[in-house]
Amino acid sequence: MKAIILFGHGARDSRWREPFDRLAGLWRAQHADIPVELAFLEMMQPSLEEAVASLAGGGATQITVVPVFFGQGGHLRNDFPVLLEECRGKFPDIQLSATPAVGEDLAVLQAIVDFGAGAL
Repeated sequence: MKAIILFGHGARDSRWREPFDRLAGLWRAQHADIPVELAFLEMMQPSLEEAVASLAGGGATQITVVPVFFGQGGHLRNDFPVLLEECRGKFPDIQLSATPAVGEDLAVLQAIVDFGAGAL
């Protein structure tokens, strides 16, 4: 079974998480047959490992991690690969893969341009 993890940075202010919760809700409404979990690098729960464990416990065998970051900063270049490899070691029966940061996708960038144009 395939599943997806939407992976964000995390923040001290719990309200920062609200768009991520909405994003997961949109995923569930549009892709009800593919489980989704949120995960955060720091300051919020669940961690990447906890999200993988939850999905694995629900029967997922292929999990794609989508970094909901604007670009490939130090966290994604340095911290994220270590966390992903740790999860691969702890969950050897799960096929874990990751996409580039969402902010590197042309469609995402275009949606931001369209949003700005619509604000004029």
